[in-house]
Amino acid sequence: MSQNSTKILFLTTLISGMIITLSANSWMSAWMGLEINLLSFIPLMSSAQNMLSNEASLKYFLIQAIASSSLLFFILLKIYTNELFYLNSNFWNNFLMTPLLMKIAGAPLHWWLPSVTEGLSWGNSFILLSIQKIAPLTLISYLLSSNFFIQAVIISSAILGAIGGFNQISLRKILSFSSINHIGWMLVAMITGTSTWLLYFSIYFINIAVIILLMAMANLTFITQTFNFMGNLKLMKSTLFISMLSLGGLPPFLGFFPKWITIQTMIQNTMFLPCLILILSSLLTLFYYMRIMFTALILTNSEMSWSISISNNQSSLPTSLMMGLSFIILGMLICTLTIWTF
Repeated sequence: MSQNSTKILFLTTLISGMIITLSANSWMSAWMGLEINLLSFIPLMSSAQNMLSNEASLKYFLIQAIASSSLLFFILLKIYTNELFYLNSNFWNNFLMTPLLMKIAGAPLHWWLPSVTEGLSWGNSFILLSIQKIAPLTLISYLLSSNFFIQAVIISSAILGAIGGFNQISLRKILSFSSINHIGWMLVAMITGTSTWLLYFSIYFINIAVIILLMAMANLTFITQTFNFMGNLKLMKSTLFISMLSLGGLPPFLGFFPKWITIQTMIQNTMFLPCLILILSSLLTLFYYMRIMFTALILTNSEMSWSISISNNQSSLPTSLMMGLSFIILGMLICTLTIWTF
């Protein structure tokens, strides 16, 4: 009971820190919100039963502390330098974005995310890959403009996130490299418009929530475990793999919809090279999603009764899971009809 109350306390302060950052009207208050958010997540990460989680929490703390101190240094430097000299705003924006990109694991500052995610539980992995990105991404959206620096970050995030998942067998590392790839798409969506990146992040949030919920229920960790993944629960297996295809951006699933809008806007703004690289990187991410699914769905595999860790009754699936599946499948159709209507 004490552990549950402690988790509720830290989750509350974690969300409070995020809200402080989102509603801040100065960089110092935004930095304070990021620090509250960070110090609330560290106790949630560490666990006495898992040594890997302690190592992951230490790595995460060191990386985030470096990023936070760098951000504070650049904020103070900007305040005092502007009183003496006038420098181009893009110059300062690039400086301020660098520690924020480290916080969200944007390439080439992405090296820490796979190793940290590997040592966490699925619940903490979900917080790290989704909720912890909201505040830094919002601050980046205030600073972002199309220049050489940010286009280099977009292209490197797309390429490194796609290539990094090729030789991985850990599902957590695959999702972390996928998250790095999606950072590139979100940054492009920020350049094209605020509503676009909010739509992209919302759909990414839904997809990653459904995938991590299913993996946590089935206690999956490696690709090989999906070969005998719940042989009698075909619906649950199909839900996981449809969600993965949606996360990869395969039409006609919901995950393709924000990529479709982003691609269309990039073509209208003559951003042809970043558009081509992002599309090719999405094809590479779909390849390692298909590598997870191909053997489990198409090839014949044995089904051992002792490997099934949950009930065989399909009616035991949570209603929210089924609603998420139907939204992922039908969401593309609904969103398209909405756009054509308005």
